[in-house]
Amino acid sequence: MKDLTQLMQQAQAMQQKLQDAQARMAETSAEGSSGGGLVSVSLKGPGEITAIKIDDSLLTPGEGEILADLIVAAHADAKRKLDEQNNALMREAAGPMAGMNIPGMPKLF
Repeated sequence: MKDLTQLMQQAQAMQQKLQDAQARMAETSAEGSSGGGLVSVSLKGPGEITAIKIDDSLLTPGEGEILADLIVAAHADAKRKLDEQNNALMREAAGPMAGMNIPGMPKLF
């Protein structure tokens, strides 16, 4: 029974670490850019846009399509960076359970 008690304690500790990681993920932020820095997008948490910066040179008539493409590209860059940070937080929280494929359990990064 001691082994079962210890296993339960480890599971509770891991659950707390995962909850802490999720709280940190909500506060994680990343910035992506495109067009050589002409457009940048800042994201927070699961991908909420918190800021967009656009170089004044793109604010001329006829540049709308280019600007739209650069915003999409900057968002994709920021989202990739944010996902990498969040995945690292979850792997850290999962500890030795990360990457394990236990039947009936979701895979932890």
